Amino acid sequence: MPKQRITREMVVDAAFAITRQEGIAQVLVKRIADELGCSVQPIYSYCNSMEELRAAVAEKAAEHMQAFMAQHIDPADLFRSTGYAYVHYAKTEPHLFQLFIQRKRPYMHTLDDLYGRDADPRVPQGIARQLNIPLERAKELHLNMLVFTTGIGTMLATGAADLPESELLARLEHAYQAFLRLAQKEDV
Repeated sequence: MPKQRITREMVVDAAFAITRQEGIAQVLVKRIADELGCSVQPIYSYCNSMEELRAAVAEKAAEHMQAFMAQHIDPADLFRSTGYAYVHYAKTEPHLFQLFIQRKRPYMHTLDDLYGRDADPRVPQGIARQLNIPLERAKELHLNMLVFTTGIGTMLATGAADLPESELLARLEHAYQAFLRLAQKEDV
């Protein structure tokens, strides 16, 4: 039987699978080699460093999260369903969510920096249209909810996975309503 040719994609896929099941800390050269049934040599030949490999895994995880979100968002209720999908992702994919949250963001010095770089600009536009509020208030509402859902997601992904999702979604709805009232005030 001929030897299986190991590719860079196979290495990244194996590292992603390990991350998804056990977390990025378990992505080790020997572990990847075991997963692929090969020696460590092909792993070293495709990865200049573990940092580079982890960056590739983080990129694959971001693509995975985007695909998940796209499948779980209701266009008729874009804003609310985005928050629910975010929380659901944290609960069902805790290791990938942790990787997403913990990635370095050298551009971030304020929450506005984070929002400007990481948020989908179509969401506040949709919120403004759906709720008939100015775009700036929609952005503020969206940023507040991103901070809130990130907190809930982090709790779920780092050990509170037993919290009932229904309780968390109810809390999310309360926050949404409070932030919405603030966004709809004339004097904001």
